Amino acid sequence: MSNPKRLPPLQSLVYFEAAVRHLSFTAAAQELGTSQPAVSQRIGLLEEDLGVPLFKREHRGVSLTADGAQLFSAVRESLAGIGDAAAKIRARRSRQVLTVATDFGFATYWLMPRLAALQALVPNLDVRIITTQNAFDIRGEPVDIAIAFGAGQWPGCTAQRLFPEIVLPVCSPRFLAQYGLQGGAAELVRLPLLHLESTGPQRWLGWDSWLALHGLTATGENRDLTLNNYPLVIQAATAGQGVALGWVPLVDDLVRSGQLVPACQPPSRTGNGYFLVEPQAARAPQALHRFRAWIVGECEQALAASPFYK
Repeated sequence: MSNPKRLPPLQSLVYFEAAVRHLSFTAAAQELGTSQPAVSQRIGLLEEDLGVPLFKREHRGVSLTADGAQLFSAVRESLAGIGDAAAKIRARRSRQVLTVATDFGFATYWLMPRLAALQALVPNLDVRIITTQNAFDIRGEPVDIAIAFGAGQWPGCTAQRLFPEIVLPVCSPRFLAQYGLQGGAAELVRLPLLHLESTGPQRWLGWDSWLALHGLTATGENRDLTLNNYPLVIQAATAGQGVALGWVPLVDDLVRSGQLVPACQPPSRTGNGYFLVEPQAARAPQALHRFRAWIVGECEQALAASPFYK
């Protein structure tokens, strides 16, 4: 038993659609790069398959029958949908996707505000950002490159330093005025401190380490607040809930805008920092070369413009 929904010869439908648009077998043949008899034969096979005439053959050309008009409406819609899908697939293949891993603070306060400049420079690049506060091995992740914080040693990877670790306590202008801070380190011991929670060995400077650098210890009497990601720490600082440690140049724009002010000067500096980390065995695509050149240049400019980098 034949299937009434069996598709007619698909190539014949392409010939049919072209013939209808031109209302000429000859013009359709020119578009398709074939001969007029070949188009006529294909249309004849299609009519034979359907069992009805699709065209009225006239002295000066052809015109559609009612059945031909019904088929053309369906064929035109279907071929247009196929063409749109094919165009999207080709466009997606022509775009490059770069997956970048970093922590919440770097993504929020440094990378995200600059992505528009990167996309203007490399318009066919799609950037995918993965954030984590924990240390991870880039070699075991679906990541092209990472901006990671540490001492510069990642097994099986190359690491290029972007920023040294430069830290200064920051707070809101209102908090500064409320406590009458004069910029001395000892003043902070008695104030609410905002901590960034660490689930493993602490890689960045914490308050205990910062106080120790200045020969101080916490009294344990403060109403401190601990949060599990850096944007929340900074949000608490801008809301006047305490003093946070600010990493340069991540907090530079917040200081320039007046949302934060230094609670103590000068900044402290360690041997750690942010590094551009890549697996050694990976074959770098062109998009990665362009991203690397862009971010290294942007970081150099950001440090040069920072009022806290000497």
